[in-house]
Amino acid sequence: MSEPRSPLDNAPDDIKLAVDLIYLFESNEVDIDTALSALEIVKSDLISKKQQQQD
Repeated sequence: MSEPRSPLDNAPDDIKLAVDLIYLFESNEVDIDTALSALEIVKSDLISKKQQQQD
């Protein structure tokens, strides 16, 4: 017997990750401003790492 398929099964990886992050924030009742600030920090860090890889 197979498991029921989710619409996310065929979604791009970035969509799957976004859904996971939203679930994480909501299930842990993270304040919206805190979540947005954390996402900005993560974005900045990832951009920096990407630039280092390109050098």
